[in-house]
Amino acid sequence: MKKILFPTDFSEVASNAFVHALEFAKIVQGELVLLHTFELPVYDNQFFPENYNVVFDSLQLSEFDMFKEEIPKLRMIAEERNLDKIKMTHRLMDGNLIYNMKRAIKEEKIDFVVMGTSGASGWEAFFLGSNAGSVISAIDVPVLSVPLEAKFKKVETIGFTTRYRAKDKKALKDVLNIAKKMKAKVRCLYVKTNNSDVAEATMKHWEKEFEGEPVIFSVIPSDDVKSTIMDFVLFKDIDLLAMMTYKRNFFVELFKPSLTQKFANDFDVPILAMHE
Repeated sequence: MKKILFPTDFSEVASNAFVHALEFAKIVQGELVLLHTFELPVYDNQFFPENYNVVFDSLQLSEFDMFKEEIPKLRMIAEERNLDKIKMTHRLMDGNLIYNMKRAIKEEKIDFVVMGTSGASGWEAFFLGSNAGSVISAIDVPVLSVPLEAKFKKVETIGFTTRYRAKDKKALKDVLNIAKKMKAKVRCLYVKTNNSDVAEATMKHWEKEFEGEPVIFSVIPSDDVKSTIMDFVLFKDIDLLAMMTYKRNFFVELFKPSLTQKFANDFDVPILAMHE
């Protein structure tokens, strides 16, 4: 059984992503590990308050009480979607979110992470951030990131961008396994620029190897890779976009509102970030 880590701060963004986490758990026959983290204040030893232990205990108890109040709300969401049979366990951890996610992934043997993100700043923090704060750079399991605007709907088409590398082939096989469980098809996109060095024979070999699989290969000549991907998502009715994390800056640029007016200020397609 697959294990899915779901970090939550109990916000609207997280609650929306929780629905996706539940449905994803159903598809992969997995269980959810709900993670809530909080950071207690750090004091300089020279100015250590006499009542520090009282303050510490009070804050910790407050977080625990909120945790106890919010978990039943999530269980209610599961019941409303008839997904209350999905196994859910909970972790309340003090400290940095990224550190605790890495720790939970190791201790719980996590296979996937599902989490919410919001707005341009949310995407930037998710894909780029600082070296310590970027989810993508810190975590080595696939991450499904769900924007607030992405209300859950049945996934019928998964987009997958490729550069026809060996590591892309492995990722495509993983995406196809997920697609089959969703009863969805995969549209594989290669943006062929003037500097592209992928041989025609390589593309034909992939098409031959994946013959009979629910995948359609598209090669689009363009030097504007980012806009081409956005057009592809829009015009091919992509419900979920799977991408390799070979270049974090690429993700940040991809979701800048100035790049395209088609999506105004939001991008409402969940992204499955696959690691190399």
